[in-house]
Amino acid sequence: MLLQTIREELTYLNQALPENGIVTWTSGNISVRDPESGYVAIKPSGVKFPDLTPESMVIIDLDGNKIDGNLSPSSDTASHLYIYRSRPDVNGIVHTHSVYATAFAALGEPIPVYLTAQADEFGGPIPCGGLALIGGEQIGKIVVESIGDSSAVLLKNHGVFTIGPTGEAALKSAVMLEDIARTTWLAKQIGTPEEIPQEMIKKLYHRYKTEYGQ
Repeated sequence: MLLQTIREELTYLNQALPENGIVTWTSGNISVRDPESGYVAIKPSGVKFPDLTPESMVIIDLDGNKIDGNLSPSSDTASHLYIYRSRPDVNGIVHTHSVYATAFAALGEPIPVYLTAQADEFGGPIPCGGLALIGGEQIGKIVVESIGDSSAVLLKNHGVFTIGPTGEAALKSAVMLEDIARTTWLAKQIGTPEEIPQEMIKKLYHRYKTEYGQ
């Protein structure tokens, strides 16, 4: 089976989406690019997450040609491929409509840095890009244009895209983003939170990237 290890990883990553409560039914998807071949493995369209298997994942090239797989790839495939072609540093992409983050997207509002967890993980605000039709490259173009140095971006009236050097890194960003969006929303129900000063954000982000963990 072509790219068996990546297919197995992608199955695990996709099934982690409902486990973390950031997708419903069949909405949302993850793709992983193989750095060696350049091929992309992506979730098949309209398949429930518990039913996903390594065999069900679809392998495509960067031009969208199917290389291996019996199912149709995600309806967001063209946007994933546009991001990969534009960002050689990216090897994992996650798309969700996670509830709290998408609530901000529905308003077309970025998420300011009110929380140290956001400073740690993202190093700045979560930007919000414009509205685009689903099915072509338009969403991918907005992601590339709007995401900046962040690993996450909101899409107006739509949802969330996160990126990373690996599929797991992109998944972590998606999970952390929803947690931050939820806490931010709750804080706004109580009062008006204060943004963390930019200089402190830089220090928090640097510490997290260089000192946190083993």
